[in-house]
Amino acid sequence: MTSKSLQTDIERRLGAVEPDVEVILAERVAATRVRLVIDRPGGVDLGLCERVTSHLRDLLNEVGLEVSSPGPQRPLTKPDHFRRFVGRRARVRTREARDGHKSFTGELVGASEDEVTVAADSGVVAIPYSEINRSNLLEG
Repeated sequence: MTSKSLQTDIERRLGAVEPDVEVILAERVAATRVRLVIDRPGGVDLGLCERVTSHLRDLLNEVGLEVSSPGPQRPLTKPDHFRRFVGRRARVRTREARDGHKSFTGELVGASEDEVTVAADSGVVAIPYSEINRSNLLEG
Protein backbone atom coordinates (compact mmCIF):
# COMPACT_ATOMS: atom_id res chain seq x y z
CA MET A 1 0.00 0.00 0.00
CA THR A 2 1.45 3.41 -0.96
CA SER A 3 1.64 6.25 1.59
CA LYS A 4 -1.05 8.14 -0.34
CA SER A 5 -3.49 5.20 -0.37
CA LEU A 6 -2.64 4.47 3.27
CA GLN A 7 -3.43 8.07 4.23
CA THR A 8 -6.68 8.01 2.22
CA ASP A 9 -7.75 4.78 3.95
CA ILE A 10 -6.93 6.16 7.42
CA GLU A 11 -8.72 9.47 6.68
CA ARG A 12 -11.83 7.54 5.57
CA ARG A 13 -11.83 5.35 8.68
CA LEU A 14 -11.26 8.19 11.13
CA GLY A 15 -13.77 10.47 9.38
CA ALA A 16 -16.55 8.15 10.46
CA VAL A 17 -15.57 7.97 14.16
CA GLU A 18 -13.46 11.11 14.85
CA PRO A 19 -14.74 13.67 12.32
CA ASP A 20 -12.84 16.60 13.88
CA VAL A 21 -9.47 14.84 13.50
CA GLU A 22 -7.29 15.92 10.58
CA VAL A 23 -4.77 13.40 9.27
CA ILE A 24 -1.77 15.56 8.45
CA LEU A 25 0.64 12.80 7.52
CA ALA A 26 0.54 9.01 7.25
CA GLU A 27 3.81 7.52 6.14
CA ARG A 28 5.50 4.17 6.24
CA VAL A 29 8.79 4.79 8.07
CA ALA A 30 9.90 1.16 7.97
CA ALA A 31 8.57 -2.07 6.55
CA THR A 32 6.79 -2.72 9.83
CA ARG A 33 5.98 0.80 11.11
CA VAL A 34 3.59 3.61 10.14
CA ARG A 35 3.86 7.17 11.48
CA LEU A 36 0.58 9.05 11.75
CA VAL A 37 0.50 12.79 12.54
CA ILE A 38 -2.92 14.14 13.49
CA ASP A 39 -4.41 17.43 14.62
CA ARG A 40 -7.78 18.80 15.67
CA PRO A 41 -9.20 22.11 16.84
CA GLY A 42 -8.09 22.50 20.43
CA GLY A 43 -5.04 20.29 19.94
CA VAL A 44 -4.09 16.66 20.42
CA ASP A 45 -3.82 14.93 23.78
CA LEU A 46 -2.85 11.44 24.87
CA GLY A 47 -6.49 10.34 25.05
CA LEU A 48 -7.05 11.22 21.39
CA CYS A 49 -3.87 9.39 20.34
CA GLU A 50 -5.09 6.32 22.25
CA ARG A 51 -8.56 6.48 20.64
CA VAL A 52 -7.08 6.84 17.14
CA THR A 53 -4.78 3.89 17.80
CA SER A 54 -7.78 1.86 18.96
CA HIS A 55 -9.83 2.82 15.86
CA LEU A 56 -6.97 1.58 13.68
CA ARG A 57 -6.34 -1.57 15.71
CA ASP A 58 -6.57 -3.84 12.64
CA LEU A 59 -3.55 -2.03 11.15
CA LEU A 60 -1.55 -3.10 14.20
CA ASN A 61 -1.78 -6.72 13.03
CA GLU A 62 0.39 -5.75 10.05
CA VAL A 63 2.55 -2.87 11.30
CA GLY A 64 3.44 -0.84 14.36
CA LEU A 65 1.61 2.48 14.56
CA GLU A 66 2.98 5.76 15.98
CA VAL A 67 0.31 8.43 16.53
CA SER A 68 1.40 11.97 17.45
CA SER A 69 0.50 15.64 17.30
CA PRO A 70 2.12 17.86 14.64
CA GLY A 71 4.27 19.88 17.05
CA PRO A 72 5.81 23.27 16.21
CA GLN A 73 7.48 21.97 13.02
CA ARG A 74 4.16 20.77 11.63
CA PRO A 75 4.38 18.83 8.35
CA LEU A 76 2.71 20.48 5.35
CA THR A 77 1.34 17.83 3.02
CA LYS A 78 -1.74 19.28 1.28
CA PRO A 79 -2.53 22.53 -0.58
CA ASP A 80 -4.88 23.52 2.26
CA HIS A 81 -2.00 23.24 4.77
CA PHE A 82 0.14 25.62 2.73
CA ARG A 83 -2.75 28.10 2.30
CA ARG A 84 -3.52 28.01 6.04
CA PHE A 85 0.06 28.95 6.92
CA VAL A 86 0.82 31.64 4.30
CA GLY A 87 2.95 34.23 6.07
CA ARG A 88 4.80 31.65 8.19
CA ARG A 89 8.35 30.35 7.69
CA ALA A 90 8.71 26.87 6.26
CA ARG A 91 11.23 24.52 4.70
CA VAL A 92 10.24 22.90 1.41
CA ARG A 93 12.40 20.04 0.10
CA THR A 94 12.04 18.93 -3.50
CA ARG A 95 12.57 15.49 -5.02
CA GLU A 96 14.93 16.86 -7.66
CA ALA A 97 17.25 19.86 -7.58
CA ARG A 98 15.84 23.18 -8.87
CA ASP A 99 18.51 25.71 -9.82
CA GLY A 100 21.02 23.63 -7.85
CA HIS A 101 18.90 23.49 -4.67
CA LYS A 102 16.70 20.78 -3.16
CA SER A 103 15.78 22.71 0.00
CA PHE A 104 14.07 26.11 0.13
CA THR A 105 13.62 27.92 3.44
CA GLY A 106 11.63 31.11 3.77
CA GLU A 107 8.21 32.68 4.11
CA LEU A 108 5.23 31.05 2.44
CA VAL A 109 3.90 33.87 0.28
CA GLY A 110 1.32 32.03 -1.82
CA ALA A 111 -0.40 28.69 -2.28
CA SER A 112 -2.68 27.74 -5.16
CA GLU A 113 -4.20 24.36 -5.97
CA ASP A 114 -1.08 23.45 -7.96
CA GLU A 115 1.93 25.06 -6.29
CA VAL A 116 3.35 26.87 -3.28
CA THR A 117 5.39 30.07 -3.52
CA VAL A 118 8.25 30.57 -1.08
CA ALA A 119 10.28 33.75 -0.52
CA ALA A 120 13.50 31.80 0.05
CA ASP A 121 17.02 33.03 0.70
CA SER A 122 17.82 32.39 -2.97
CA GLY A 123 14.77 34.38 -4.17
CA VAL A 124 11.07 33.80 -4.70
CA VAL A 125 10.36 30.33 -6.07
CA ALA A 126 7.12 28.60 -7.10
CA ILE A 127 7.21 24.86 -6.46
CA PRO A 128 4.54 22.50 -7.81
CA TYR A 129 3.20 20.19 -5.07
CA SER A 130 4.04 17.21 -7.28
CA GLU A 131 7.75 18.08 -6.92
CA ILE A 132 7.73 18.36 -3.11
CA ASN A 133 9.35 15.55 -1.18
CA ARG A 134 8.79 16.93 2.35
CA SER A 135 7.77 20.24 3.84
CA ASN A 136 7.27 21.62 7.33
CA LEU A 137 6.77 24.81 9.29
CA LEU A 138 9.72 26.29 11.15
CA GLU A 139 9.60 27.75 14.64
CA GLY A 140 9.70 31.47 15.05
